[in-house]
Amino acid sequence: MQTAFTVLTVLTTTDAADKAEAIARGAVAARLAACAQIAGPVTSVYRWNGNIETDDEWQVLLKTTAERYPELEEWITAAHDYETPEIIATPVLRGSAAYLDWVVRETTR
Repeated sequence: MQTAFTVLTVLTTTDAADKAEAIARGAVAARLAACAQIAGPVTSVYRWNGNIETDDEWQVLLKTTAERYPELEEWITAAHDYETPEIIATPVLRGSAAYLDWVVRETTR
């Protein structure tokens, strides 16, 4: 059974469905994430370079481990075409032991 904070959900966004799928597939293929879910489009409102922008984006939610997070962040940053991609990791406080164990197995090198 995994201890608290072993598993993380990692959120990123991109401006096209095909880019979201490439991020999801690439991270899973590299075993940096056990799985990824794509949702969108969502409307993002944000300040960038002094302006308030509104754009459609697709969210990618990846499941990984704290151990694999640094590599996943590096991989997303390299694969992403945004100057400053959103990459936010949230610890999983509780979850099904079987599922959390599966995430660990699928991200083990």
